[in-house]
Amino acid sequence: MALHLIKLCVGAETLDDLREWVSKRALVALAAGLEPSSSHTTRMIPKRVEELLDGGSLYWVIKGQVQARQRLMDLRTFKDVDGITRCELILGPEVIETEFQPKRAFQGWRYLKEEDAPRDLRNLDGGNADLPLELRRELAELGLL
Repeated sequence: MALHLIKLCVGAETLDDLREWVSKRALVALAAGLEPSSSHTTRMIPKRVEELLDGGSLYWVIKGQVQARQRLMDLRTFKDVDGITRCELILGPEVIETEFQPKRAFQGWRYLKEEDAPRDLRNLDGGNADLPLELRRELAELGLL
């Protein structure tokens, strides 16, 4: 069973902000002759790498709601200019919308078990995927989704 990470999407006000950032990073990678991907650097290095790379994703919290995920492709450690070891999360190029799931603010990242992860919107049967984003957000905040 896959293990996931969850992290606040700092700097993104909307899902479109995240998509734009990911698109730009993928274009930069393509221009450099690399596979289209984006990356995110974290201070802490996950210990459960094998489980994360066995189908795991990074779930993004935007405005207090889990709203999307990106597939974890690789985790690489490196030393920054100050000699501090960091972790680079290599993410797939696709931003996959998920059902909204409220999440309080936290620092860094957390592990997220498969059974606790929100479902992809494209896999929902209830028609929530067709609702406008703001309406889904309001309904989720009220606990109705």
